[in-house]
Amino acid sequence: MSKVISHSLFSDFDIDLFKSGKHFRLYEKLGAHLITVDGVDGVYFAVWAPTAHSVSVVGDFNFWTQGEHLLQVRWDSSGIWEGFIPNIKKGTTYKYKIQSNNGGIITEKADPFAFYCEKPPYTASVVWDLDYKWKDKNWMETRQNHNGLDKPYSVYEVHLGSWKRHAKENRFLTYLEFAEDLVNYVKETGFTHVEFMPIMEYPYDPSWGYQLVGYFAPTSRFGNPQEFMHLVDKLHEAGIGVILDWVPSHFPDDAHGLGFFDGSNLFEHPDRRKGYHPDWKSLVFNYGRNEVRSFLISNALFWLHHYHADALRVDAVASMLYLDYSRNDGEWEPNIYGGRENLDTISFLKEFNEAVYLNYEGVQTIAEESTSFPMVSRPTSVGGLGFGMKWMMGWMHDTLEYFQKDTVYRKYHQNDLTFSMTYTFSENFMLPLSHDEVVYGKKSIAGRMPGDEWQKFANLRLLYGYMFMHPGTKLLFMGSEFGQSSEWNFEGSLDWHLLQYPYHEGVKILITDLNKLYKTQPALHEKQFSPEGFEWINYSDHQNAVMSFIRKGNDPKNDVIVVCNFTQVVRPNYRIGLPKKGKLTEIFNSDAANYGGSGVFNPKKIAIEALPYDGRDYSAELLLPPLSVTVLKIS
Repeated sequence: MSKVISHSLFSDFDIDLFKSGKHFRLYEKLGAHLITVDGVDGVYFAVWAPTAHSVSVVGDFNFWTQGEHLLQVRWDSSGIWEGFIPNIKKGTTYKYKIQSNNGGIITEKADPFAFYCEKPPYTASVVWDLDYKWKDKNWMETRQNHNGLDKPYSVYEVHLGSWKRHAKENRFLTYLEFAEDLVNYVKETGFTHVEFMPIMEYPYDPSWGYQLVGYFAPTSRFGNPQEFMHLVDKLHEAGIGVILDWVPSHFPDDAHGLGFFDGSNLFEHPDRRKGYHPDWKSLVFNYGRNEVRSFLISNALFWLHHYHADALRVDAVASMLYLDYSRNDGEWEPNIYGGRENLDTISFLKEFNEAVYLNYEGVQTIAEESTSFPMVSRPTSVGGLGFGMKWMMGWMHDTLEYFQKDTVYRKYHQNDLTFSMTYTFSENFMLPLSHDEVVYGKKSIAGRMPGDEWQKFANLRLLYGYMFMHPGTKLLFMGSEFGQSSEWNFEGSLDWHLLQYPYHEGVKILITDLNKLYKTQPALHEKQFSPEGFEWINYSDHQNAVMSFIRKGNDPKNDVIVVCNFTQVVRPNYRIGLPKKGKLTEIFNSDAANYGGSGVFNPKKIAIEALPYDGRDYSAELLLPPLSVTVLKIS
């Protein structure tokens, strides 16, 4: 019996779809699949390597010997090599040894479609299956009620390698341990979603997961695929959505990865001006090649399908959209219209978003896009890129710039805050205070706040209160929710010991209450992407560094009044204009004593007077606590 038996999982229709870039379930065909042929158990292997002269499967089953198990090339010019090898079992390690027609170059590559990989620094692929009995039927059937654009969407961004470590054994936690510790913590603090920085297999820890080699495999650092599925399952059981960071923007040139795969520029663009990223010293996908588009879109759908992900946050979209991104004159070539936009990328991103929303109900795609590229989060039917949301990088930059200033200077810079409202409804924006803001000498979020210790924490509470009251969804990087003092260190655990101190514990309580407020007050989420959901009361009181506004829901009785005092001066008898008569009730105050504040608060009921103010017929006098956000409702 031949060592490799002729067998195929591909139909002619599969091949036609693959060649045309329309096959979005490639993971069902390419890769290593445990099957039975003529009563014999084994593994069917298939790999795309059109420049290859020969392809061998090498592994622990044949002592890594080239030529022992040669795959057969298909006759249809698809460039796919395939075959069935009997008696290989789950857990077998393997790679593809490829001899190229390009000068006889030999490469040894991990399987681009492997479901599981060896634990780094080892680099082989592992034969595995995706069998798992999911228990999240109720979540999957109703997740549109959690994931809709008019729903509360508060994201806890997590790097699994450094959220918490096993102190006694000095090791990573496992997916199974995260399924207890992380799930309970996120449920306690009230976040609606967890966003995992890339969990796809990556070789180099300092890349934080953004340099991928195993696009279809959750990293083996923390366990196997089924154990990661269990973590997702437990999050869903707790009513928490799962967002996965997805990196179609670039990939590393590690010898076992996608680069120069079959002795040619297979996955990367052959033109260095389009195929190499100068910032990250990495390779860029060829978005104009049909088979590469099939690979990437298949990968996106794979995580939504087999791992029940509720959203994909797409990394570094700006670097994909522009041909001149991080390139000097002469290092890039204009498109056919003479512009700087990458037309292949634009087409790919539209097709990706269409495929996601067509195939999966109740999911979202989120773009990390840092420029003013238009209509990123608008439907493709009206000319947009089709994302559900976009990170609001301008808000993040301007807000942190403002909050770093000593309070005595803030009256000169209030436009840093008010400017965001001139464009906040041009996209479906998510407000991010992400991992990028707590590295490379930027300090932690708490570390950026000015003043003595009391002022630092008052400013931090004010920042978070302002963030949750501002239109848009929210994202907070792990540790920020309890005022992590130091910059993020990917090699260690968060400083959980800080929670023994009242100021840090107070910030955590504040975040918990803000999440509850965001979820229970319809005005804070129902129209978070609509100009109908926001109205200024007064944005021009620069002298006192105070601004006030109304957040509106579908029912006017749910409207909330927000007043922000950006200095440490207590302001009694501060009058604001109001839309109607009644009584004001304070429902949130970031200066509350249990948060670590001074405990200055308004009386239970404040009478609204028929006294015109701020261009309105009614008004009321408030007591504004120092460095605070006060939220009130009219009854």
